[in-house]
Amino acid sequence: MFFEITSAGLLGIDGIKITVEVDISNGLPNFIVVGLPDSAIKESKERVRSALVNQGFSFPPKRITINLSPSNIKKQGTFYDLPIAVGILMFLGVLNKEKIRNFAFLGELSLDGSIRPIDGVLPMVLSLKELGFQNFIVPLSNAKEVSFLEDINVYSPKDLCELADFLNDIKPLLPQRHDSQQDVEEFLDMIDVIGQTMAKKACAVAVAGFHNILFIGPPGSGKSMLAKRMPGIMPDLDEKESLEVSKIYSVSGLLKGSLIKKRPFSSPHNSASEASLIGGGSFPKPGAVSLAHKGILFLDEMPEFSKKVLESLRQPIEDKEVVISRVYGSVKFPAEFLLVGAMNPCPCGYFKSNLKPCKCSLNQVKQYQSKISGPLLDRIDIFVSVEALDEDELIYRKKDMSSKELKDMVLRAYDMMSNRFKNSKTKFNANMTEEEIDMYCILDENAKKILKNAMSSLNLTARSYARILKVSRTIADMNVSTNIKPEHISLALQFRPNANSFII
Repeated sequence: MFFEITSAGLLGIDGIKITVEVDISNGLPNFIVVGLPDSAIKESKERVRSALVNQGFSFPPKRITINLSPSNIKKQGTFYDLPIAVGILMFLGVLNKEKIRNFAFLGELSLDGSIRPIDGVLPMVLSLKELGFQNFIVPLSNAKEVSFLEDINVYSPKDLCELADFLNDIKPLLPQRHDSQQDVEEFLDMIDVIGQTMAKKACAVAVAGFHNILFIGPPGSGKSMLAKRMPGIMPDLDEKESLEVSKIYSVSGLLKGSLIKKRPFSSPHNSASEASLIGGGSFPKPGAVSLAHKGILFLDEMPEFSKKVLESLRQPIEDKEVVISRVYGSVKFPAEFLLVGAMNPCPCGYFKSNLKPCKCSLNQVKQYQSKISGPLLDRIDIFVSVEALDEDELIYRKKDMSSKELKDMVLRAYDMMSNRFKNSKTKFNANMTEEEIDMYCILDENAKKILKNAMSSLNLTARSYARILKVSRTIADMNVSTNIKPEHISLALQFRPNANSFII
């Protein structure tokens, strides 16, 4: 006897329809799975057998062949336990065969027959919804991430017995409903950071124009505090961005609720491998750069990362995506992130600091700073010196510029950029093309003079010149200025490495 059950699989962060074909015939008892399954899928026969028996169903002593179609795509995961069990229950005459056609099944089975959660339910359900499927059986723990979708019904039986009772109209199950009462995510406030007015302005400029930024300063000066508060001055994700980010987190098994509305903040440890940062594995999973998509990738103690790991960032920074190739094909993960780095100026941390004398030789300082290569530094638009606070600042704890004030400045710039790039693929000033720079970075005469003097005195390259114009454009946008004025150029120049006492 032959049965077909609808399920789904994953290609990168996108779902794909998978038809689980179940053929049960006479012959020597055997249970085989074909269709390019991985080892987890091959092991499903043991989980399915135990789950059926422990739920009180019999297991047919027949030749059972499972084909996962299309058979030319490599399959992975434990998504197919449930549809395989459903096919066997159909052979046993336990389930209503006509009703099965209207459902798609996703879920792993435990040995006692309960239905366990899986990764990637959101993109898989979305792909089937686009094909016209409306009814889904998913694990209860995964229901929240898809119950917000319109025009579908999501059911979550706890085990095979409850599933059978539901499909046979013995015991009804209510569709899972999205709870509109969302938890309000609290962000850390910039007002908690004492002083550091220039660094806070730099954070706002970086966020507004999506300019990569590097903080440089001695230990305890507030570099990490500033970085961790940057998500609080970023606008919420729009609907399209929210869905894309949520799919990444679903595939990674990190989506705990429904859609992600706030911009993500990913902060890998400096011992992170290239695969954990960029993504990879025998069956590729998103790395930290993809988990930071549309948000912030924060690299604290940046020179402590492996040089190979840091160099691997160059391609995703430029291409806004990660392509991972394997024998069976390639997968793409989006990776459009704002790079935020923090570093000490030297191994001891006190080079040119007013706190204590530096113990490092000039050669040690150069070696330490050279761990971040020139090509990677060239992809950073803003360099900020975060000086240690003096006694008066610490004692009197003067606080200024809250996250709300900075976010208002950012939103003004977003409005300006939205109008400017409404007919362009460009969204942020940092990504402007040469043509757009010529079109939108208009300087008045005084601003031209300042920039000309800076180019000769600081030996700026053509690429540095373009980056200064982009940062200046963002500063002008934050001040709702059509043209770039001298004060905008002057502030942008302060964010260049040559003007920073910590950079050699």
